[in-house]
Amino acid sequence: MNKSIKSILMIVGVVLIGYGIYTIVVPETILSIGSLDVKAKDTNNNSYIMTGLGLAALLFSIIGSRKS
Repeated sequence: MNKSIKSILMIVGVVLIGYGIYTIVVPETILSIGSLDVKAKDTNNNSYIMTGLGLAALLFSIIGSRKS
């Protein structure tokens, strides 16, 4: 595997993992107006998918560097 492709996969993997963890950790959106509280519930499916893709990209970059 080309060295530049391995580097790109490594960077993309780290970014995707960081973004996925950030969206999992960030609290829900809450709007407070006086005594009225509105909460927006969001499923974390997209966060888990981003984290999984990031892990896959990191694994491919590591496996590609071992084969060379």
